[in-house]
Amino acid sequence: RLHAALSSLYGDRPEFADWYARLLVAIAAAAAIRPASLQALDVQREDDPQWLSRAPPLGYSAYVDRFAGTLRGVRTRIPMLRALGVGYLHLLPFLRARAGDNDDGFAVASFEEVEPRLGDMQDLEDLAAALRADGILLCGDLVLNHVADDHPWAQAARAGNTRYRGFFHVLHDVAEVQACERDLHQVFPQTAPGNFTHVPAMGGWVWTTFYPYQWDLNYANPEVFAAMAAVLLDLANRGIEIFRLDSAPFLWKRRGTACINLPEVERVLVALRAVLDLAAPGTLLKAEAIMPTPDLARYFGSGDDAGHACHLAYHSGLMAASWAALARQDTALLRTQLRLTPALPSGCGWLSYVRCHDDIIWSVLEPERSRPDERAAIAAAARFLSGGPGSFAHGLSVRRADGEGVHGSNGMTASLVGLPEDPRQLADEQALARYALLYALAYWCGAVPLVYSGDELGQGNDAGSGETPPHATDGRWLQRPRYDETRLALAQVGQGTPAQTFALLQRLGAARRRLPASHHETPIEDCSGLDAAILLLARGAHSLAAFNFSAQPQVLDSGRAMAGDWRPLWPDVATAAPAEVTLPPWGCVWWVRA
Repeated sequence: RLHAALSSLYGDRPEFADWYARLLVAIAAAAAIRPASLQALDVQREDDPQWLSRAPPLGYSAYVDRFAGTLRGVRTRIPMLRALGVGYLHLLPFLRARAGDNDDGFAVASFEEVEPRLGDMQDLEDLAAALRADGILLCGDLVLNHVADDHPWAQAARAGNTRYRGFFHVLHDVAEVQACERDLHQVFPQTAPGNFTHVPAMGGWVWTTFYPYQWDLNYANPEVFAAMAAVLLDLANRGIEIFRLDSAPFLWKRRGTACINLPEVERVLVALRAVLDLAAPGTLLKAEAIMPTPDLARYFGSGDDAGHACHLAYHSGLMAASWAALARQDTALLRTQLRLTPALPSGCGWLSYVRCHDDIIWSVLEPERSRPDERAAIAAAARFLSGGPGSFAHGLSVRRADGEGVHGSNGMTASLVGLPEDPRQLADEQALARYALLYALAYWCGAVPLVYSGDELGQGNDAGSGETPPHATDGRWLQRPRYDETRLALAQVGQGTPAQTFALLQRLGAARRRLPASHHETPIEDCSGLDAAILLLARGAHSLAAFNFSAQPQVLDSGRAMAGDWRPLWPDVATAAPAEVTLPPWGCVWWVRA
């Protein structure tokens, strides 16, 4: 599989055979020095290929500094994570970042060092071992698309090193740049417009999809693949068990295209997976592909490679559509996303979530290809989440580059569902129900549902401080607050909103663990009727869930889907579900076969 993928990308080069032989030697060397404890995990997981889907963990995502200060500090949070039921910890970028602006760590200056203020490589290995001992998988970011402009590769290229100049894309004519820009999208239209940055030392314009200080790597050069494969294996040998492949859709560039989701991207991912399967087969790959739902199938592999690219991918369409449903009290966009969701190869799964460190990016709902009424619904949802008369939400919208629409929305879950700012205050019934509704959907749908740091404490938007950039510059800082120790203490003594949200997620996690073993391997069937506010979902004959995206009680006419004997699993009530159920405002029920 490795040879097939790489020969399709680089096989026409006369030096391919020699290059490929050197790559195999490097892979074998990494396998030979893999620690014995990790080799034992590799064997165990190879013997049980369905280990992830058989007992899918609850995930948790956090920035190291905001969550616990340092990597050593993260170890002190393990008891809290276990109390919440977490079995998968994603720590956002912790490798040494660019000096100054660095996209909150995503502009990596060294793949071989931890950011000094967070610790060092020994701290990383110690944390990974401590997490493994507690049954928690460590997920780290592998920033694939780019490096910082002060990374040694970029520095060498700027100094004239021919080999490393080939690691980057450089256009030498402004007309070329303008021609490319006509086909390309803008990731950060307000804060970093355009896709190229003029660098005099490089003699032209460097391709910089994200920020001017993040230089895109040239994967058409096989040396780039070999270098990133070496990074992957080194970090895997240090104890990272899951890699979030940041910005995966942008890896391959071809003039005259949007340079997103090109077929070669899948080949690169299949090759990276094959590298791991040879040297560290217990390690998983997760695609960060924030793309329209139909485009996501390729990230798991297709054809003969189905199930041999990434193990997991974010279901960002489900997330965005759930916020639109909450704002509009209408599940039409949710139903569309479920209908468009591709079936997955065995052993693969969706990562479902409510919020994360990034925007709610509305383009994943395909506004450019959708009907006018769907585009209007998305625009209305974005306005609602920005607050104003009649809204319970307190978020911030980001405009598109052309100013004609909304690119994304920002805000913490608590602020977007209307939980109180004062942690000592109890949340009102409807706000807490909205919070529960969104997390219940994510927990029920995803192979790995993800809790974003602070959500378990009902923590709201960051108010801003001298330590963070102004929110007007980058609205994503709204959902990047420091972990609130006061809220954690209140949760631990059972007081205020933090106690409510923490206990609610604990109960949801307990209910999820009682779902049938085959639940996450079974495709979702949308059994919803004519009521636009109700979403009724089934997974085979063994599990069923109803979600009321309305501020009014709704009678569930379940019809065929409720035939037979069912017992409620969430909320934990004593009586079996009848053929017709009245869901409270923003209410939901999970059932399993009696």
